[in-house]
Formats: sequence, C-alpha cells, structure tokens
Amino acid sequence: MSVALLDVNVLLALAWPSHVHNRYARTWFKSHRSAQWATCPLTQCAFIRISSNPKILAEACDPADAIALLRRFTSLDNHVFWSDAVPLTAPAVPAELLVGHRQVVDAYLLGLASHFGGKFVTFDRAVSALVPTDSPHQQILEVLLPG
Repeated sequence: MSVALLDVNVLLALAWPSHVHNRYARTWFKSHRSAQWATCPLTQCAFIRISSNPKILAEACDPADAIALLRRFTSLDNHVFWSDAVPLTAPAVPAELLVGHRQVVDAYLLGLASHFGGKFVTFDRAVSALVPTDSPHQQILEVLLPG
C-alpha cells in the first residue's frame, strides 16, 4: 500500500470532532492504520492556519495549540514527512491541466505524491478535474466520498 499524503481537509476532519466529515475521516484512517501517511509543509501550514482561524472553525485554538495538536498527530509511528523539494515546474506536477488559480496547490500536492510514489487523499471532489480518466495521476488520487 502506498503512502497517503493527506490533504488539509482530511487532517482537519481527523482533528476536529465538529467537522462534518470527522466520523468518515476517522473510519477511513482506522481502516488504513497499518499504512503510512504523510504531511508536507503546505498541509501542515494550512492545518495550523485553519485550526487557529475562528472565522472558519468554531473551536479554533491559538497557533501554538494547533502546532501541539499537529505534533501529536505527526508523532504517530506511521507518519512520514515529505519535504517540498519538488519544484512546481517539475514534470510530476500536472501543470498542463490547470484551468484556474484555485487548483495550483492541489496540482502541487498531486505532483508531490507522484514524486514520492504515494497517493493524494482528499475530500475535495474538484481535484478530480485535474486528473482526466486517461491520466497516470488517476492511480494516485483518492477522493473520499462520504456516504
């Protein structure tokens, strides 16, 4: 099983019980407990930024507490950290599929997963638009669809 790079929406759903997808994220995470999962600087920064923003999260905490929570998550044995050493211009990043500015980070995370031989796991269905059915990136994208 390949390493799963968790999008920030999955990290937030795991961390915050009030998140609409908390139960689904926890079920998915438990069913993959023996597999490795990854974060990167982008997903970690986004987690801290959103977790400490009361306009987005009702139970927002201060950034130091968000960092402490992230440390607890990332101290789990099956966590790996992926550096952002892959340039956005790298062939692994499907830049040719970008149609708007909101897709840049998703394309980068998809390319990062490709570079490290993993997969990108997200709740964001719009990421599928970056990956045509005949694209090799199709195999490295997992969009979680709560039932």
